[in-house]
Amino acid sequence: MKFNVTAFRPARTGLGVLAGLGLAGLASQPLERAAWTEVRASQPALALDSIKDALGQGITVGLLGGFRAIAADFFWLRTNSLWEDTDLPGTQTSIKIVTAIDPRPLTFWLNGSRMIAYDMPHWRIARAGGYDATPTVVQRRFDEEQAQVAIAYLQGAFAFHPDHPLLTLEIGNIYLNRLKDLENAARYYLQATKHPDAPFYAARIYAELLRKMNRPAEAYAFLKELHPKLDPENPFAQAPVVLERIRALEADLQIPPSLHYLPAQAKKATEALTQ
Repeated sequence: MKFNVTAFRPARTGLGVLAGLGLAGLASQPLERAAWTEVRASQPALALDSIKDALGQGITVGLLGGFRAIAADFFWLRTNSLWEDTDLPGTQTSIKIVTAIDPRPLTFWLNGSRMIAYDMPHWRIARAGGYDATPTVVQRRFDEEQAQVAIAYLQGAFAFHPDHPLLTLEIGNIYLNRLKDLENAARYYLQATKHPDAPFYAARIYAELLRKMNRPAEAYAFLKELHPKLDPENPFAQAPVVLERIRALEADLQIPPSLHYLPAQAKKATEALTQ
């Protein structure tokens, strides 16, 4: 009886690649261990035991060694494939596997939470018969359920990215855009503004949320405190826009011109004239 040797070549090749990756992973573990020592010293250990079964083929994250980032990228591609198929449980599980393997890239957390909060409610409504056939109260329930899942997911990211303003703002966005909860949205935007690396727009949106909640006096006080801290030469700071909003609030609050806010340069000029 003759065997077709060539039929076994792909299998042998595949096993060879896996063996090579495994050996390379083991060889790179000392390097990876040194690189991760500082991270693990200040952050909780990665909770990976709960997803070992999901990885399949007996492959555990511990054996990935230096291929952690590659493995996470692979599962992110898989996540996008599941997302394109509107596979809700598969996508949601795959999102969590990605950040369990490698929680360092912030984009995994942000994009994963957006899939959960913004896309999945539409998938559920479509499966329920579409917008016309699904009662508004059910649509609202889908929004709330998926939003809470996304918020819980983002809260878990703080274990690896403590107080990161973009994560805080993302939670605020979910409260604002999905739950229409201005109070909680404003709370998270304010929290983000206290971080030194917060984007400038966080403070402007916080003040706008105060105005929408019929709290113009608070918005006015906040913007007056904010404006002197903004670099007029930085286009991202939008100092002229902030000043325009201060003037609009002065009109809304009917503040007399003599009590209007004066920018630092105008204030110095006025003080010089009165001396």
